[in-house]
Amino acid sequence: MIQVRVRFFAGHRDIVGQPELTCALEPGATVESLWEQLVTDYPRLRGYTGRLLYAVNQEFSDYATTLQDGDEVAFIPPVSGGTHAGNAATSGTQVEPFQITSAPLDPAPLVDYVQSPKDGAVVTFAGVVRNHFGGRATASLTYEAYAEMAVPMLAQLAEESRSRWPVGRIAVHHRVGRLEIGETAVLVVVAAPHRQAAFHAAEYIMDRIKEVVPIWKQEHWADGANEWRE
Repeated sequence: MIQVRVRFFAGHRDIVGQPELTCALEPGATVESLWEQLVTDYPRLRGYTGRLLYAVNQEFSDYATTLQDGDEVAFIPPVSGGTHAGNAATSGTQVEPFQITSAPLDPAPLVDYVQSPKDGAVVTFAGVVRNHFGGRATASLTYEAYAEMAVPMLAQLAEESRSRWPVGRIAVHHRVGRLEIGETAVLVVVAAPHRQAAFHAAEYIMDRIKEVVPIWKQEHWADGANEWRE
């Protein structure tokens, strides 16, 4: 037998009742056979079949991947499609350009980080918690992330942007934890010699975060109900 560590996030964690499990499998087991075992044990997971991304050892994988003893597997539910990761300053003047953080977000250190004498434009996008969605009143939000995957994916999106447009430094930070109305959930800051490239890159990064980065948002509705946005 082999053993693998399975991690659960957002709605999956609510169904399973814990953030991770250790599962014993027959040698030669695949991601698909592991998922089927989990669905047998937790039938409510079946509704996610066909709507998942799969990660083995923090890299995207597929159903046919053969698992090895000690692997970490994550079945990633649909991401929130609402907010994105931003950069946060660390101690002193050092800034981590890509970060998942529970601390409040401040754009000023990120602007200082990305700007250089050759850049004529710095575009800053801030995603802010609003008090409604779809005509329903929101009291607050909670964000959750698979940080070990999300941070390198943010860096990858920055590299993709540089391959498409002539831009310079990029910083992206995402907030996690409970956020109140009006708080900043995400910062994306892009520097470039010209504004068009910076605008295009910032928009591209935001769109891709919505599609692939493992970050989830839970709405705490004003009527007292909670719901993971997928």
